Amino acid sequence: MSRRARPDCEGNTVSDHARIKGHTVTRTVHIEASRASVWKALTDPEVMVQWFGDGVVFAALEPGATGSIHWDDYGSFPIEITEVVPDSSFGFRWSGIPAEKLDEYATHVRFTIADAGTGTDVTVVESGFDTLPGGTLYRRERLEQNREGWDVEFDELAILLEGVTP
Repeated sequence: MSRRARPDCEGNTVSDHARIKGHTVTRTVHIEASRASVWKALTDPEVMVQWFGDGVVFAALEPGATGSIHWDDYGSFPIEITEVVPDSSFGFRWSGIPAEKLDEYATHVRFTIADAGTGTDVTVVESGFDTLPGGTLYRRERLEQNREGWDVEFDELAILLEGVTP
């Protein structure tokens, strides 16, 4: 499995790592798995915990549903689902710091998936850092922390679905 930069099905460069542009974090990876498998990994809490968090709960897979993503070492982060387009896109707002409810520290995460050759390209875009309280230094630190986080999480997603190590 190659993780080198390459063009995706639309000719855009697919990067090995998440990147920051302005106040947005983006990462696209190609996974040799079916679109249905990727969708399930992005939206089924029982599968999500195998690559993203130690505990995932949401009331329903529909816009407006709430829940949380928990990491044993970091705490619980509340979420609110904002978008569900089966086998295409999934979005949610989530707290950037452990909290009981969403607040002014929330950002927005959106996953999109697309057929690509014999596999699937999956993209995450996290936005909203520009409206966070705390000033420029805090926003840049959050951007960098989450950029690093998406590198780790998407690597784990690829490992889970492809059954190999990079």
